[in-house]
Amino acid sequence: MARTLKDLPSALDRVDELARRLAGRRPAVFLDYDGTLTPIVERPELAVLSESMRNIVRDLAQRCPVAVVSGRDRADVERLVGIDGLVFAGSHGFDIRVPGGRRIARQEGENFAPLLETIKARLHREVDSIAGSLVEPKKASVAVHYRQVAEAERPRIAAVVEAILADHPTLRVTPGKMVYEIQPKLDWNKGHAVLWLLKALGLTAPDVLPLYFGDDVTDEDAFEALAGRGIGIYVGGAPGEAAEDRPTAAGYRLETPEETGRLLDTLAR
Repeated sequence: MARTLKDLPSALDRVDELARRLAGRRPAVFLDYDGTLTPIVERPELAVLSESMRNIVRDLAQRCPVAVVSGRDRADVERLVGIDGLVFAGSHGFDIRVPGGRRIARQEGENFAPLLETIKARLHREVDSIAGSLVEPKKASVAVHYRQVAEAERPRIAAVVEAILADHPTLRVTPGKMVYEIQPKLDWNKGHAVLWLLKALGLTAPDVLPLYFGDDVTDEDAFEALAGRGIGIYVGGAPGEAAEDRPTAAGYRLETPEETGRLLDTLAR
């Protein structure tokens, strides 16, 4: 029977267990941004990294490789994090930069740029009139946020997205927390990005233990990719909240970004 989010033990309650698993091994830490390093907020631009979290991540990067793997555009998340020497994988891993300037961009994703421009224009035409909606163009996708849309109006957003997918079978939608992200239907995701990075950074040896922290459905791809070879840590709401019955490949949970900071601080010492 698959493990669900509600079954996960607290990572903070199992620090000694984590320490035993790390004994004699080097951690490689992968971090989502929104909901993991910062709280979920009403608008994407309001998700500002606290100085305390920035200092913790900076200290951790002095000890081990640290990568930020986000659905945001790479340049956007680099600016928000503001720490040199990290690996950044933006657009769900379609655009990656490692220290020293080396960059990988999925060419297939870039080929979708004209179509995504068309989708962006269509979304503006069809949802801008819905109060609270927000269309966010990205390098390899277009997101439409509905966190501030009245509940009665949300089906209109869903209907627009469904119509777009029906008209464009080469696209797919990635559901998130009050957002639909329309992106190319390609076999590439955060899990593939993490595995690529482990190989590219020379972190495939048995003495390396990857840890991935994430809060959303898209992070499950990374949890699954690391199953049996690393540790997935889900960052989400308190037990009893929505999504508790969702199957997961994570091994532990944290309730808030503040708890993420506490565990990362422990790893940095």
